[in-house]
Amino acid sequence: MAPRPWPRRLAIPILDAMIELEGLTKRLGGRTVVEDVSFRCEPGAVTGFLGPNGAGKTTTLRMLVGLSRPDAGHATVLGRPYAELPNPGRRVGVLLDAAAQHGGRRGREALAISAQTMGVDPSRVDPLLTLVGLDRSAARKRVRQYSLGMRQRLGIAQALVGDPQVLILDEPANGLDPEGIRWMRELLRDFADRGGTVLLSSHLLAEVELLVDHLVIIAGGRVRAAGTRQELLARSGTVVRAADEVALVAALGDAGLDARRTPDGDFVVDAAPEEIGRAALDGGVVLTRLGESQGAGLEQVFLELTRDGATAPAASRPTGDLAEAIR
Repeated sequence: MAPRPWPRRLAIPILDAMIELEGLTKRLGGRTVVEDVSFRCEPGAVTGFLGPNGAGKTTTLRMLVGLSRPDAGHATVLGRPYAELPNPGRRVGVLLDAAAQHGGRRGREALAISAQTMGVDPSRVDPLLTLVGLDRSAARKRVRQYSLGMRQRLGIAQALVGDPQVLILDEPANGLDPEGIRWMRELLRDFADRGGTVLLSSHLLAEVELLVDHLVIIAGGRVRAAGTRQELLARSGTVVRAADEVALVAALGDAGLDARRTPDGDFVVDAAPEEIGRAALDGGVVLTRLGESQGAGLEQVFLELTRDGATAPAASRPTGDLAEAIR
């Protein structure tokens, strides 16, 4: 494996948060597309920023890096607004749109220009091309000849060229094949393990679940839940199903039990199986499934949190408790 073109441990100042968003709000065309978005990203961790199409992810990231002005709220990176950082590429690597690269430049030339602009030693260019899997032949090609996956690799190299402490990436796995996705996951994990901070948006839930330490889920322009991966995926309770769902919910309600419906038609109840069985018996309900929950995958959690909020802001701020967030 080629040596990493960054130090063994990143020289990062001690900060409470490397990225902090507080109350970010943006209105476009008379419509609120991002409303009161607040979360933090810590050093040494990968934070996944998840949401359906149109949820406000890209708009939030654009406000974070100064490409769009918020109507309310503020965001800081390394304790300052991004636009106030001196030579920001040396401290924050950004990839928001891999397709937005000069098609007439060759791959190596594009990276060399980025290095020159930031005042980076040009000797970093070739190791970075090797790191992201662009060989000499690819480096000599013009960017217009690149596939989307190759542009993603070049974009990640450009985000890394300044030897940053923070990475902000919007859908970095777009266009990558399975091997490329695995490579990206290992690279970002390595970056965070060396002390860096990673914020990435993605729709590849299975890959995010393998990579991230923290999750922020957004729908309808508002954050629906935020916390560690363990907090959001740890589910207690019992899974139950009945042919007569209306009667089941009524029987559980009579027993003072609250049921949460899952996307696959089951219900999750925060009670022991015996208590649920007794409630069903009292209500004359025949159960077709009853068992302990084995924990919810990220896909199920994502669907529960976003199914009713893809187009309209939520009425309340989320809490760290997933059970409360999806009720």
